[in-house]
Amino acid sequence: MNVDYEAAARELVDARDNGTPCAPLRGRLLPEGDVTSAYVVQQLQVRQWLQRGHRRVGAKIGLTSRAVQESFGVFQPDFGVLLDDMAVPDGAEVAMDRLLQPRVEAEVAFVLGADLPDERITGADVIRAVDHVLPAIEIVDSRVAGWDISIVDTVADNASSGLFVLGTTPRRLADVDLRLCGMVLEHAGEPVSVGAGAACLGNPLHAVQWLAQTMARSGDPLRAGDVVLSGALGPMVAVTAGAAYEARISGLGSVRACFSKEAS
Repeated sequence: MNVDYEAAARELVDARDNGTPCAPLRGRLLPEGDVTSAYVVQQLQVRQWLQRGHRRVGAKIGLTSRAVQESFGVFQPDFGVLLDDMAVPDGAEVAMDRLLQPRVEAEVAFVLGADLPDERITGADVIRAVDHVLPAIEIVDSRVAGWDISIVDTVADNASSGLFVLGTTPRRLADVDLRLCGMVLEHAGEPVSVGAGAACLGNPLHAVQWLAQTMARSGDPLRAGDVVLSGALGPMVAVTAGAAYEARISGLGSVRACFSKEAS
């Protein structure tokens, strides 16, 4: 098939701008299973957003659950880019028309205090580079109609990034057991997702190490000040308009994502 990177990027950007999801890209504009081509499409979009005046503030890791990896037929995570306009203050209301098909998941966010430029980065290097960690809610979204996605579709779509909310209770790594930290995500006082740090590649630190190695290898390494969303601690949940979701992670505190009842 003829691979059309530009057309794929254009469809995803148009879907984001116009609020109308596009058809799956796999087998139509991009070859089935061609993750390399999908990252090219992701990079084309990021370049366009930067040209519009946005700023890269970090990265997010996806597919950190073994079960989810198996459902996609892959054996490693993926990643996307975080931009300044994706950040939402803790508890602030998100207009539903900013998103197409939002879902929420609770994560550990890492804020780096040093660069991670070497692809041979070790776990100890990551620990030294982390300034602090925060509770986070990632508001994932898909520009592909009906969440009908493969690994190619989600990678091309910036790893299904939407928005993100960071808590306001920074903790030092030494004060938190990230592998054993429990998580509960609640809506209207009822748990809708539960999990723990071990659900994220065995430990969220492992996910950050993978990302640091991968991005250094690509020539665009993680830098001091970057925010890294390390991956879901439990199942993601479809968003209901007008709802508020609160994630509590043991040792890290809580964070809230709230949504408008209707489009603004």
